Order: sequence, then structure tokens, then C-alpha cells
Amino acid sequence: MCEVEIKLNTIEDVKNLVSDVTGFDCDFEIVSGRFVVDAKSIMGIFSLDLSKELKLVIRSDDECEVERIKNKIKRFIV
Repeated sequence: MCEVEIKLNTIEDVKNLVSDVTGFDCDFEIVSGRFVVDAKSIMGIFSLDLSKELKLVIRSDDECEVERIKNKIKRFIV
């Protein structure tokens, strides 16, 4: 498991993040305060306060896969 702080500034950012993480088999969660949503769900992400930084939880035990994911989403990482 890995956690990274991300920032989604536009609707395009949300769509691109969902597209990026959907390509991987592991589970992803976005945490904002006490709310947790599936990072593969556009509607779930839009239910959060996107004016704040969010925590992306990558649920994978494969370190190589985690590094590939982080590289793929690096434009969103704070």
C-alpha cells in the first residue's frame, strides 16, 4: 500500500486520473477528510471538495507496479 497527496484542478484532471488508474488492476481510494471514494469513479471524485489536496491510496503490494502508477500520475502528485 502507498499513499500520495494529489491535486485535481480541472474536470480534465479528474477524467485523466480516472483513465490513468483504470488501466491498473489494483484498487485505488481517494480520501478527503472523513470521506473515501473509489478513484476509478468519476462521480465519486466529483462528490469531494476538489479545492483541497486529496490523498490517493494505492492498494498494491507490488513495488514495481506502485512505481509505474506513480510515474503515470506524476502530474497530479503534489
